[in-house]
Order: sequence, then C-alpha cells, then structure tokens
Amino acid sequence: MEPIIQLTDINFSQHGLPILQDISWEVNPEQHWAVIGANGSGKTTLLKIVTGYLWPSSGLVKVLGQSYGQVDLRETRKQIGWVSISLGDWFTAHHGDNTVLQVVASGQDSSIGVPYRNISEETRQRAVQALEKVRLDTKRDREYRLLSQGEKQRVLLARASMASFRLLILDEPCSGLDIPSRELFLDGIEHLAHESHSTLLYVTHHVEELRNIFSHALLMANGRVLGQGLLEEIITDHSLTAAFGMPIEVQWDRGRPWVKVARTTTSTRQYGSTRTR
Repeated sequence: MEPIIQLTDINFSQHGLPILQDISWEVNPEQHWAVIGANGSGKTTLLKIVTGYLWPSSGLVKVLGQSYGQVDLRETRKQIGWVSISLGDWFTAHHGDNTVLQVVASGQDSSIGVPYRNISEETRQRAVQALEKVRLDTKRDREYRLLSQGEKQRVLLARASMASFRLLILDEPCSGLDIPSRELFLDGIEHLAHESHSTLLYVTHHVEELRNIFSHALLMANGRVLGQGLLEEIITDHSLTAAFGMPIEVQWDRGRPWVKVARTTTSTRQYGSTRTR
C-alpha cells in the first residue's frame, strides 16, 4: 500500500534562518505516530508542511498519494483532520452557542464556517454514538461554550470521528487539561484508533500521553530529526536526554512511557531504560 506521508530531504528557512533541516520521513498505513520534541523543535512547522500551509524551501512532499505542487491542495486537505486547543477556541468564539450535538454533527462534512443546525436523523444518531464513545452523550444539548476545556476537546474528537479522514493530526490536544480530563481524552483516542481507518499523528512534548496504540515515533530537536522508528526504540533515556537537553529516565508501564528527571548533574550520561509490564 502507498505511504500516507512521504517527506524527502525537506528543508525550510524563514527570514534567512533555518527552521527545518534535512528531514525525510515516511508514514505507512496501519501505523499511528507520535511526533515528539521540546517547544521550538519544529513540530508545528513540519505539520504545516504536511498539510500544505507552508511550502518547503527544498525537498519533496507527498501526502495520501498526492505530490504537492501537482495537485489541488484544497481537495487533499478534505482528507486530513486536525484537533487542537486553537480549533476549540475558534468554535467557542464563532459558534459557542451551538449545541454539542451540532458541533459534532458538523464533522460529517467538516463544515466550520456555518452553524450546523439542520441535522438529519441519520446524522443525529451517528453524532450521539460518537458522543457516547467520549462519555458526553448526556451533554448533547448543552451549548459548546459552556463546557470545560477537557470536555471541549473530547467533543472535537467526537467531531473528527464523524468524517472519513485518512489522516488525523492531534496537535498537543491535552495542553491545559488536568489529569482526569487528559485520561478521558486519551480514552477517546483509543476508541478512535481501534474503530476508524484514520492514520493518527499525535504531537506532544509530554511522552506520558502516549498509550500503546501508538506504534512509531518521530523525535525532533532544533529543526532536525533525532530519531524515528518503533516507539519503544525511540523513547529511551538517551534520546530524550538529547532532545530535551537534560538528563531524563524513562520507565514503561503496560506499553506506556513515563519520565522523570535523573538524579545527576550531567546531561551526557547514557541510561538504559527499564520496562515493566
């Protein structure tokens, strides 16, 4: 099967400054990737190139079988979903008086510019089922703007499940969430990963958010790729120490990584990660 994403020798500069350097990356069907790095590592810039909102200074971009520069990007983007805190803020500002059900139903055709008020019975049932999976069906008639931040994010996840996206980008979706809200949101991602045909890209600098549905990881620092491959081979003490510039230890619990700052003043020591089951 054709790769979902193919980036070849990508470089990107802005105002004469290099932002991304020498990035090649391939995402294949049935893989879910985590994109990890500190703030300013280039994660968001990379995603904007994947979605065609930024153009590389050099290199080749091919997404969903389409070579950028030879296709109508508006059509390609219809197959790419995006969930982020900023999208939730946009809905709050422009359609905050829409009900939760209306926001979720709008995902069926990815409409965000017009309030989605006329909902067919079939769409209504699908939206209710999507809300049930994120445990928010009892709030279907509440105005979106009245929800907590964590609830808003789960609504957007339910909305994304309504569309037939081939690629779904989750851009630091747990930012600002408390622990219970984070875990409920991650429950929703697990449902989505198991039940949809979307390839997931989960962008974060908190590796403890990565449950075992994620098979692969791309680790970035200073606009470069430090490593890419199977999640447990990339999320190690040594690689995270290099990415974040401080000594980090990784422990694994049921396929999920947890980190702590190591008890040492040197950032160059190489640690052997431990894994518990």
